[in-house]
Amino acid sequence: MIPVSRWTFLLLPVAAVLAALAVPLHAGDLPFAVGEKLTFTVRYEFAKAGEASMEVKEKVECGSGRECFRLVSTAWSTMPFSLFFEVKDVVESYLDTEELYTWRYEKHLKEGNHETTEIVVFDQDAHTATYPDGMVVDIPERAQDVLSSLYYVRTMDIEVGKSIFIDNHADEKNYPLEVKVLKVEEIKVPAGKFECFVLEPILKASGIFQHKGRLTVWVTTDPGHIPVMMKSSVAIGAINAVLIDIVRGSHDAR
Repeated sequence: MIPVSRWTFLLLPVAAVLAALAVPLHAGDLPFAVGEKLTFTVRYEFAKAGEASMEVKEKVECGSGRECFRLVSTAWSTMPFSLFFEVKDVVESYLDTEELYTWRYEKHLKEGNHETTEIVVFDQDAHTATYPDGMVVDIPERAQDVLSSLYYVRTMDIEVGKSIFIDNHADEKNYPLEVKVLKVEEIKVPAGKFECFVLEPILKASGIFQHKGRLTVWVTTDPGHIPVMMKSSVAIGAINAVLIDIVRGSHDAR
């Protein structure tokens, strides 16, 4: 059985992986926009366990009047997996539309009989993260949460053969991350055929980024760097996430 909190991050390790690829492109339109939605099917071992999505919901005001994208990732179990362990998790991140770092991170988890809600407020000026119990944790400059990092890095360039490092913050800790960009290959998934970079992360922290064995991620080579597939060998078995549908957003939407 997938333990509590593992399900929520079936796709978010992809975000953490991509966050390490911090070589900026020249200025231009962002590769994502309000209304974009990526949908994945999630398999645990040989059976479908559920689906998950990543969506740019809207633009809102946050962080001392700053404008942010409201990003929402949802994961839910499907039959027959739900008979044994029902899941409905929602994770939200508020990403600055200009600076592309996070101002707020929320997770609302319902996994079996367990329910939890946590809201973390990032102060990018003071370099701190504040938790619901009042705990204040120092964070690196321009720190990302595990969801905002995906959208941040989609504005970046990726080069085969380079390892790059970046800092993420989650669960009251800062997480250094290294990613190796191995090669380029073409793969076919339900959403279509894509030329992809093949990435291998080296996850040096405990907690949500910890895994046993190898994690491999495929992202498109175009400037959008859309995550297409993830294969992870973990202590509880093999978890695969595969892209099944893409809905494009509009830069004119709010």
